[in-house]
Amino acid sequence: MSDSNVFFCGIGGSGMLPLASIVRASGGKVAGSDRSLDAGRTAGKFDYLRSLGIQLFAQDGSGLKPGMTLVTSTAVEATIPDVARARELGLTHLTRPQYLAKLLNAAQRSVAVGGTSGKSTVTGMIGWMLHACHRQPTVMNGAVMKNFVTPGTPFASALVGDPELFVSEVDESDGSIALYRPEVAVITNVTLDHKGLDELRGMFAGFVAAARKAVVNLDDPEARLLAESLPAGKLIGYGLDSPGATVLGKDVREEDAGAALAVEADDQRVELQLQVPGRHNASNALAAIAAVLALGVRLDDACTALGRFEGTKRRLEIVGVGGGVTVIDDFAHNPDKIDATLATLRSRPGRLLIMFQPHGYGPLTKMGEELADSFASGMAPGDSLFLPDPVYHGGTVDKARDSAWLAAAVTARGGTARHLAGRSAIGEALIAEAQSGDRIVIMGARDDTLSEFAAELLERLARRR
Repeated sequence: MSDSNVFFCGIGGSGMLPLASIVRASGGKVAGSDRSLDAGRTAGKFDYLRSLGIQLFAQDGSGLKPGMTLVTSTAVEATIPDVARARELGLTHLTRPQYLAKLLNAAQRSVAVGGTSGKSTVTGMIGWMLHACHRQPTVMNGAVMKNFVTPGTPFASALVGDPELFVSEVDESDGSIALYRPEVAVITNVTLDHKGLDELRGMFAGFVAAARKAVVNLDDPEARLLAESLPAGKLIGYGLDSPGATVLGKDVREEDAGAALAVEADDQRVELQLQVPGRHNASNALAAIAAVLALGVRLDDACTALGRFEGTKRRLEIVGVGGGVTVIDDFAHNPDKIDATLATLRSRPGRLLIMFQPHGYGPLTKMGEELADSFASGMAPGDSLFLPDPVYHGGTVDKARDSAWLAAAVTARGGTARHLAGRSAIGEALIAEAQSGDRIVIMGARDDTLSEFAAELLERLARRR
């Protein structure tokens, strides 16, 4: 990789930044552009990229030079100047998943983590356990891993180690999961998100078929169906409610500071104390443990290390407490993730004031009814949901279902929901309504400024008398 000369178009994206930082830390020459940089958003992220020795350009084609490879994120259109300039120069052009697959498939040992929900957390858990057990993995994640954050690496969504031990989150949303040939494939669950279930079944079946070992969640009905088609020597099943699992979790206890459970595998039983909350994270822990066991890590060593895992950013992350109000930042954006977040939050006291920003108009068309079901059933009496307009970066899209539609759908199901087009209006409403003991939850994906919004709310609450 040391002779690489790669230009990342959309370099600030959650899947692009860690990939660029891995290539740079491995000795490659890296440059990039991003529309958020041009618009003056999330300056801290781009300052960090510059600190790594990555040169940044406007997204106008000026950064492309002969001999480069262009890597584009899935959010980049074929019509933008960078792509047009690469065509003029005859450069090799790969998508982010194509480039990532090259690195993962070339590694002697590899883990690819797929599934609708939990991928980033499981990837972080696997990376941390391997690191703590002195295996020196290279880890490519879609979320910042708190254990690896330092003053010099605030955006630690990647860890650079041995390129022959490669761990990565992989995505099914664009069909690119078919590109990967891992030693160990992990499937956390298969539920409605970017694709219909029929299409997802085919993609995940191909994903596990291409791997040497398959770690599969037997508690999830769709994943279990996949598991039933696998040869016994290939399958490593895990679960909290599946007695036939190779890695079994028992006696789960949800606690204020995390969760505790017993893990049974290889005729051993080891107690595990997690710092991350929720039953869904107990399941995530089993997935990660199963993956590292497949790489030869001992169960007791894995559990000892995992007890020190601090979590990933924007996954039920407590931003702080101001004026007695707790502000939480969360990535949940599909029904499965929202169900897990609300179930975990509802197991603790305090009213919920939720702002959910839909991550596009398309998801409202595809799973709007299910989103409405999740909020209406997951909120308690007294909880409130505030909905700004969806994320929209331009282009043609069906806007028949918008945030006003979702608010009406939640209300029709018995929940309390309001549509206020702008986030500033929602901020005012949240500040006005929040009382000591309440929890404000900022929820959504594909928008780095949500974290900034959560931090600003906390500052305002702290100043409020």
